[in-house]
Amino acid sequence: METTFYQELTTNSLQGEVLSDACCEKILTGSEVELLPLLDAAYQVRKTYFRNEVQLHILNNAQNGYCPEDCGYCAQASSATTNIEAYPLKPDAEILEEAKRAYASGAYRYCIVMSGRGPSPKRVAHLAELIHTVKAHYPIEVCLSAGLIDVASAHILKEAGLDRLNHNLNTSEAHYPNICSTHTYQDRMETLQAAQTVGLACCSGVIVGMGEGTDDLIKVAKALRQLEVASLPVNFFLPISGTQLSEFDTETQRRMPTTLTPDYCLRVLCLYRFLNPQAEIRVAAGREHHLRSMEVMALYPANSMFVDGYLNAEGSAASRTLEMIRDAGFTVKTNAEDAGQLNQDEIEKRDVLLKELKVLRPRMES
Repeated sequence: METTFYQELTTNSLQGEVLSDACCEKILTGSEVELLPLLDAAYQVRKTYFRNEVQLHILNNAQNGYCPEDCGYCAQASSATTNIEAYPLKPDAEILEEAKRAYASGAYRYCIVMSGRGPSPKRVAHLAELIHTVKAHYPIEVCLSAGLIDVASAHILKEAGLDRLNHNLNTSEAHYPNICSTHTYQDRMETLQAAQTVGLACCSGVIVGMGEGTDDLIKVAKALRQLEVASLPVNFFLPISGTQLSEFDTETQRRMPTTLTPDYCLRVLCLYRFLNPQAEIRVAAGREHHLRSMEVMALYPANSMFVDGYLNAEGSAASRTLEMIRDAGFTVKTNAEDAGQLNQDEIEKRDVLLKELKVLRPRMES
């Protein structure tokens, strides 16, 4: 592919032009499109809006399990047989202590996540009080993921100081019935619209690898563009045993999860950067599992990461993530005053190990 193709991707994205579906398809699957110049083109867009900074987020799984929804990708779904540790909403003191730890770790944003269809008015009032307390104690941004929310609830949460409401679209409207039957794509869209109605910033993203086609990924990327979401997490489906999408149903002949390669995952991140140039794009769940040795390359289109794992799946240690960011020449955007010290202190110190004689001379063992 000629260099002008990659230059035009950068230029068109920065000028606010929407790529055609054909161009998007070429980015995802075109054998003539080379990965390294594609990553560089996406990086030029990322650098324009976010320089070389990386935002770190920490998730607090504040309520685990007990969910009536049947989302096929989720370990907490009513339809899942996953052996998770279910518990009701954590006590306020526990959530506040985790907020303190998130702030001290240098996280830019603290994400409180609850299972369930959506909060009752009583729960909304409780969450509002909790958010107000967190914001009063720690200068950290707070994001809440609590299921379906209406305008009245969104208003209460915004008044309490909530910075963002998370509610992922996850996939396209056409593909949505294949991953969930207890609520609809439109239900999710209405939650995001309720948040925007009261002026609350939205965090909404996608899960890649749930049997969708490239057209579905393109459609949801453009839907998120129309919503002008502030934050866009790109998750890669984690095949956790016991979730519906991890178990092939011979009766319904449900499509198996998509086989993801590091190359394809990086192309998806580039596409989402071109289509959403000013959004904070977070390489989220599944980055360690699917990107493998190519994980660091995600920093070129994406400017945000989670540390210390996800809702029910473990991730890389914070020290390893910080080391990866630093080694690639990026810096951590943090609320902590000692950000420079953080980057140094959190890096693991590793001694150089010398080979033992049995490794140097294996024949001596025989």
